[in-house]
This record gives sequence, C-alpha cells and structure tokens, in this order.
Amino acid sequence: MSRIGKAPVVIKDKVQVSVSPENVVEVKGPKYTLQVPVRTEINVKVEDGQVVLTRNDDSKSTRSLHGLYRSLVQNAVTGVSDGFQKTLVLNGVGYRSAVKGKVLEMNLGYSHPINFDIPTGIEIEVEKATTVHVKGADKALVGQTAAEIREFRPPEPYLGKGIRYSDEHIRRKAGKSAGK
Repeated sequence: MSRIGKAPVVIKDKVQVSVSPENVVEVKGPKYTLQVPVRTEINVKVEDGQVVLTRNDDSKSTRSLHGLYRSLVQNAVTGVSDGFQKTLVLNGVGYRSAVKGKVLEMNLGYSHPINFDIPTGIEIEVEKATTVHVKGADKALVGQTAAEIREFRPPEPYLGKGIRYSDEHIRRKAGKSAGK
C-alpha cells in the first residue's frame, strides 16, 4: 500500500466532507467550498471524522493514483479551513504594485504598467507596495497564480532585481572583472 495513501485524512472542526455517487469529494468550510473529482479506481469513504481512501485493484496505475488523491483531499480539507498563502517580494528601483478592483497593477521597469486579472477564488493583498500576498483555498491555484505573477519579471542573478518568493534565495553572480 502507498505510504501516503493508507493514512486517513482527518476532518477538522467546521469542515464537512461528502462523497457523491459520481465519486466527487465535496469539502465545505467556513469560507470556501472545494470539489475534488476522484477516479473510479479509488474508493472514498467518510467514517468517524476521517476520509479513508482505498483502491479497487493492485495495478501499477491504480497504486500511483492512491497517494495522489489522498493528498488532493488533504489539501482541500486544509484549504477550506486554513487556506494557503504565497508571498512575493518585488526588488528593484521603482517596482511597485497595487490592487485596483479585480486587477493587480504592477510597475516593473517596463515602459508600461502590467495589469494582471485576479482569478476567481484568489485574494491578493499588497503590503508596502513591494510585498504581494496571494491567498486562497485551492493550493494548486494559489501556486499557479503566484508563478504567473513572478513570470512577469523573474529575479536576475547579477543585481537581484525582479519578483521572487519571500522564502526564495537568489544565487548571485559576480559581474565582469575590470582590467587585466
């Protein structure tokens, strides 16, 4: 059995989990609701405040899906109760950002401002114009949104300018050596 797949998912307080006949796990929390479609090779049961995932057969493809779907259900339970957050830091002269409605507007040293449409299910907070917090219940969507924002100006190794994650370390390079 999968090390990850055999562990049950503990349902936190104020979180409700239900399984539809189409094998869709619906997780409802205080602020968010997420749905995780599960393939038919994996059985999902809610019992004693836990979600237990078992597999129908022992084929290689089914074994590989067992831990995956357990992790997806765990992320959904964590997301609706606590949420996920990624923090981005803007480094550079004149680099700033602001939220205007459902648009994140950024000045990143280009000749024009960059407008990023905030996807549904994502909240973006700007702190001190150079720190952007991306929050949401869906872990994959939070990470994807943060990666798309970072892609506008990835950090460069010589001066360290660009958008980086708050916990990311940029390996700096020495510039050209002057003289002989």
